[in-house]
Amino acid sequence: MSRASVSAAVGSDHVDGHPASPEWDVVVVGAGFAGLYALHRLRAQGLRVQVLEAGDGVGGTWYWNRYPGARCDVQSMEYSYSFDEGLQNDWEWTERFATQPEILRYIEHVADRLDLRKDIEFGVRVAGAEFDESGSRWTVRTADGSARTARFVVMATGCLSSARVPDFAGLETFGGDWYHSGDWPHEGVDLTGKRVAVIGTGSSGVQLIPLVAEQAAHTTVFQRTPNFVMPARNAPLTDEFTEDFKAHYPQLREQARYAPGGILRNLREQSALDESPEQRQERYEAHWESGGPDIVGAYGDLLRNAESNETLAEFIRGKIAEIVTDPERAALLSPHYAVGAKRIALGTNYYETYNREDVTLVDVAASPLERITSAGIKTADAEYEFDVIVFATGFDAMTGALLRVDFRGENGVTLQDKWHAGPRTLLGVATAGFPNLFTVTGPGSPSVISNVLMSVEQHVEWITDYIEYLTARGHTYAAAVVADEDDWVQRVQDAASGTLYLTANSWYLGANVPGKPRVFMPYVGGVGNFRRHCEKVAANDYEGFVSR
Repeated sequence: MSRASVSAAVGSDHVDGHPASPEWDVVVVGAGFAGLYALHRLRAQGLRVQVLEAGDGVGGTWYWNRYPGARCDVQSMEYSYSFDEGLQNDWEWTERFATQPEILRYIEHVADRLDLRKDIEFGVRVAGAEFDESGSRWTVRTADGSARTARFVVMATGCLSSARVPDFAGLETFGGDWYHSGDWPHEGVDLTGKRVAVIGTGSSGVQLIPLVAEQAAHTTVFQRTPNFVMPARNAPLTDEFTEDFKAHYPQLREQARYAPGGILRNLREQSALDESPEQRQERYEAHWESGGPDIVGAYGDLLRNAESNETLAEFIRGKIAEIVTDPERAALLSPHYAVGAKRIALGTNYYETYNREDVTLVDVAASPLERITSAGIKTADAEYEFDVIVFATGFDAMTGALLRVDFRGENGVTLQDKWHAGPRTLLGVATAGFPNLFTVTGPGSPSVISNVLMSVEQHVEWITDYIEYLTARGHTYAAAVVADEDDWVQRVQDAASGTLYLTANSWYLGANVPGKPRVFMPYVGGVGNFRRHCEKVAANDYEGFVSR
C-alpha cells in the first residue's frame, strides 16, 4: 500500500472489512542524535517513518543549548557516529572538546548527507499518545491538536532535554530579562554592562559563568552545592593526531563499544590506597595537567571506596585553594561529597573567575533564595538588584521528556501512574504495559554515565533490530514482561548499591526536582556488560519480551 493510500485510510477504523493500517509504521519523537540514527536505520528496512521534532531544526540538546561556553565533555573524536566509515572519516573536528556550534554543524551535515530532513516534521510537540489494544497501534497527538497513528513509537527525546526552571515565587514580577541555559535564544544575548545573576553551578553553570563574567558589568553566582570541576585543557586538534586517530578508528571504536564508559579511557584496577601519598599526588597531578574527566579512572576503586575517593577529593580541594585567592571563597567552592557522585564538570578558568572583583559568590545553602522580586533576588539575609537572571538549573533528567507526554498504555494506564514511585524499564528500552513503545537511552540504561552517543547507537541498533525481527515474523505487538522488568530494575539498583553514586543528592537520583521519587536511574554496571547482556537477550529470541 502506498503512503498516499495509507494516509487516505486513516480516520476509518476499517477498510474493506479489515482493520485500517496505521498511517506510519514508526513515529520517532526527537531529531537529535538518537532520532536521526533511528530514522536512517528504520527507513533502510523499508518502513514508513516520520520523525516529530519540537524545534525548527535537527540537533536535539545541541539545538536548544546555545548558552555561552556550551561544549561537550566527551572528546570530539569519540563524540560522533561510528556506524558509517565514510561519515566518520570525512568530518574534521577542530577542537579536543567540541563547542555547541560545531556539534550542531556536524549533526546538520549528517542530516544532509543521509537526506533525512524529508521525513522530519519540525515545530511539532507531542502532547500525548494512546495505545489501541484492538489494533496494536498508537495514536500520537500533538500540541496543535493533530494526530498520527503508528505501529511503533520510538522516543528519542534524550536524557537532558526537559529544561527545569525552579518554581521561584515572584518570577513573573521580575522587571528584567531571564533565560534558561537549556533554552537559550538562538540570536544570542548581549550582557555587556549588565548586572547578571547566575543561579546554579552544575555543568552548564561552570561553562557559562566565566564567559558571562567577561561580558557583564557584575556577575553574582548563587551556589547551593559546589561542584568538582576539572580543567578541560581544551585545544585545537593537530592534523597528526586526527590522522592517526582516523587510521585506527575501527579498532578504537570496537574497543570503546565494550569499555565500561563507552570511551577510550585507561582504567587502573589498583586501589588508591595501594600507593603512597607521593605516588597518588603524582598521578592526580598528571590527570589535572592533561585535563578532562578521566581522573576518576586514576584508580579502580575511586567510585566504590570512600577512603580512596577522599584522597582525590582532598587533591581537588587543594587545587581550588591554590587557585582561588580568597580562603573563604575557596572554602565555599570546595565540595565535601564523593568525587564523581555528582557529574564532574569540565571548566575553563572556572575557579579563576572567582578572583575577579566584579564577581560575587552567594552561598544559597546558608542563605536560601526566598523569592524573585521586581528588581532582582531576595535571599534570607540580603536583596540583590539585577538586569538579567540566568537559570543554569539543569533538567528534569532522564524521565522529564517522557513523562511530559501523556502516554496511556494497556487498560488506559498512564505512564505517570506506572512510574509514580520511579521509572521501571526493561533494559531502558521498554516498560511493561506499554507495548510497541521504545525509549532510547531510557532509565535503566548506561545513558548519562557513559559516552551518550555510543549508548545511543547501541540502543537504536537494538531497537531497530527488534522491530525488523518483529516485522519479518508478521508480529504487530511487542511488550516487556513484568517479571523480567522487575528483575532488571533490581539489577540496576544492585549495580548502584556498591558505588558512591548513592551518597550525594544528584540529578542521577532525581534530587534536583522537588517531589520526584529518589531512585537511581542509570545503569552503572558498564557499557560493555550492558551491551553483552542486550546481545544475549536478542540471541535468545528477545527473552523478556512477548510478541505476537
